[in-house]
Amino acid sequence: MASEEPRAKRAKLTKDEKTNSKNKETPAKLSPNSLYGMGNPLLDISAVVDKDFLDKYSLKANDQILAEDKHKALFEEMTKKFSVEYHAGGATQNSIKIAQWMIQKPHNVGTFFGCIGNDKFGEILKKKAEEAHIDAHYYEQDEEPTGTCAACITGDNRSLVANLAAANCYKKDKHLDLKENWHLVEKASVYYIAGFFLTVSLESILKVAKHASENNKQFCLNLSAPFICQFFKDNLMQVMPYVDVLFGNEMEAAAFAKEQNFETEDIKEIAKKAQALPKDNPKRKRVVVLTQGKDETVMAQSDKIETFPIRKIDSKDIVDTIGAGDAFVGGFLSELVQEKTLEQCVKAAHYAANVIIRQAGCTFPDKPDFK
Repeated sequence: MASEEPRAKRAKLTKDEKTNSKNKETPAKLSPNSLYGMGNPLLDISAVVDKDFLDKYSLKANDQILAEDKHKALFEEMTKKFSVEYHAGGATQNSIKIAQWMIQKPHNVGTFFGCIGNDKFGEILKKKAEEAHIDAHYYEQDEEPTGTCAACITGDNRSLVANLAAANCYKKDKHLDLKENWHLVEKASVYYIAGFFLTVSLESILKVAKHASENNKQFCLNLSAPFICQFFKDNLMQVMPYVDVLFGNEMEAAAFAKEQNFETEDIKEIAKKAQALPKDNPKRKRVVVLTQGKDETVMAQSDKIETFPIRKIDSKDIVDTIGAGDAFVGGFLSELVQEKTLEQCVKAAHYAANVIIRQAGCTFPDKPDFK
């Protein structure tokens, strides 16, 4: 009998260990507003249209453009003439939305700041963000209408027309600096901003980035587009010392390397050199994550370079690759905010991207099936 008591204690311990292990697997420690994003909010409007509609606005069947004056009436006409679907969009908001979808519960883990218009599309965008369970706090103004992105679908083709409008009007002093809004920034442990926002409010990005650095929290940035690396490199390099995780694809990496005089086109070397750029908070070594479409993902951390093969997918199952980059980041952030390993973050990133390219636009099924 004497041996039974230790055995019972061992059994109890094992049970407790199992409970603790289970708790580690669930995002119970996550609270609302743990993940913060700031960027250009767009209302995605998608509809199956006809060739006459494309011709009227001089659109190609498969293209991505910024709206010009001749496209101003397109968005309203599209909603009246065709059956449309609305989604909360824009690069950063997409990533926060995907991260929340991967996490599922609690809701509102992701906070999002950006600027919208005080109009019908703004009201729809607020509703769609709420449906996606993200805690969106928009700066609303009357000068410009809510930013929109029309996805004109013809057969297997999608012609995208983006009108940034209000997204370009974000004001630090009118929104980020307000006590109730800054409190939400302070609640976060992980921050993510796409490079596109460097063209809108550098001072807002720097305020958030410095806060993250001073409080040993994780600040993540995306190169977002070659033109950001080329024409906004001064803004980019002002933020770079605070960047803990840098994302980019192979084209953005090449443009970045050229502008920074890295004198290499090798993606692993680019990752290594970007990782070694000066950093404000030495407690955190920068991590650089570069995707290459269907080829392996490259990650530089400390003194090592790692590569990760993407999830296989049959080309006939690919519906739309637009949004794949946003989904990759969203998957990565969903694990990063739960303090999972970087390898686990990349696995989640690959899973999310794999799901999104099977769908039209940055949409997803009700629940993820990620283990």
